[in-house]
Amino acid sequence: MLVKWIRCTVVDRRGFERGQRKWAGLWGEPGFRGQGGGWSRGRQGVAHVFAFWESRAFYDSFMARSHDRLAAAQSGTYKDLQAKIFDYRFDVKTGFEPRFTDVDVLRVAHCRVREARVDHFALMQEKVWNPAMAGSPGMVRGFFGEAPGHEFLVFSMWLSAAEHGKYRAERVERLSLRAQTDADIAALAGDIVELEPSWTV
Repeated sequence: MLVKWIRCTVVDRRGFERGQRKWAGLWGEPGFRGQGGGWSRGRQGVAHVFAFWESRAFYDSFMARSHDRLAAAQSGTYKDLQAKIFDYRFDVKTGFEPRFTDVDVLRVAHCRVREARVDHFALMQEKVWNPAMAGSPGMVRGFFGEAPGHEFLVFSMWLSAAEHGKYRAERVERLSLRAQTDADIAALAGDIVELEPSWTV
């Protein structure tokens, strides 16, 4: 499975949201698994969308055929679009599936990892971070993904921002020390996304 993470700054909110609903046309596309997104809690006007595909071949076929027709509905409603594709490596918790109807908040952490520390970083994700997140009552599911150039995505789905906040306050600093996160990571960017149910496909 792969995920395409799209971020942009919206300049015409009503037009963007109207266009976002047109992506319902993704249903029926071979290999499409689900899409959802919403607004950044910390950055005004920043939208995040996450689209899941069974394989690169299905995704490439969609991009060559149908993408531009669906995307046309949002033309001119946003700026500074960034898109990145990550390959699924493993679950955070168990049984990840790209379903957005039972959660309110997404947490995304985009990590650029030092080349010599990639194996250690992935191991710590599995042995330290995953069990801690899985043990948080408000965390529903998530996954760990990888892109070329030692880039990783930690994607987690939460019942609410309050639940995610409890996890952060209680555990993150202690876990970072245990996992030697500062030694592994060259750059880290993250965001908390309030889901917009009407964007879910």
